[in-house]
Amino acid sequence: MARMVKHEQNVPYEIPEGTELPLYICACGLSKNKPFCDGSHRRTRDENAGEVYVYDDNARVPVIKQY
Repeated sequence: MARMVKHEQNVPYEIPEGTELPLYICACGLSKNKPFCDGSHRRTRDENAGEVYVYDDNARVPVIKQY
């Protein structure tokens, strides 16, 4: 079953304590190395606030509200 998940943050969460290096957890939902950040959030920098987008490997498409 396909589903859409809305992420409210487009930068990773930093977990600084208890690790030798800072640890970053994905918050944008695009990382291919979940739950860890792989830098994919860079693709979301120019999103318009309040808009919803669908991403694939090559593109971003805005979701048109139909209700």
